[in-house]
Amino acid sequence: MARWLGGSVLLVALFLAGGGSGLASEKKSFLDSVKDVDKPFDSRAVRQVQPITQTTVLVKEESQGGPFRVLARKEQIERYRCSNCHGEKEVKGKDAFNLTHGNVVIHHGQEGNALACIDCHHPQDRNSLEDKKGRKIDFDHSYQLCGQCHFRQKRDWLGGAHGKRVAYWAGERVAYNCTTCHDPHAPKFAKRFPATYSVPLH
Repeated sequence: MARWLGGSVLLVALFLAGGGSGLASEKKSFLDSVKDVDKPFDSRAVRQVQPITQTTVLVKEESQGGPFRVLARKEQIERYRCSNCHGEKEVKGKDAFNLTHGNVVIHHGQEGNALACIDCHHPQDRNSLEDKKGRKIDFDHSYQLCGQCHFRQKRDWLGGAHGKRVAYWAGERVAYNCTTCHDPHAPKFAKRFPATYSVPLH
């Protein structure tokens, strides 16, 4: 009994010493916590940087904002490496083109001047792209090929005005590659209804 009574007295003493009688007054409202802040608000401060799990490569172009990275492309291509089929050996399979590339429909370029496969793909080294000056371009850096015609979009992309950035705005800049959003064989977005529809206000 004495042990229980002594323990109770000790608990009451600790409760009072810790300010237990003022629990309601210690709990601050959100407004009080805002008023107590004496440092200026930094709208650019981000507490946590989102980790990027996709493979990235350093961009081979100069930009005003300094070097940045872009999502790699090759690991997203189902049939890369192209040289697995496009090599020295003769392709003997019947209807081989339709079996492997029958789903590719090219809608790229203006009417009457549409592009063909060989306009972008290297004629000998199928694991590479080729620009109009005959330079090999890696699939991971396809923005270099796209930019030879779409130079205004490339300029805006380098500056951050075209395209999207991966994982918000915190940490190292990693941008989507052109072909992350645009199908290289049919880059124009199809018309569609908005995901949500608002009734017009009268």
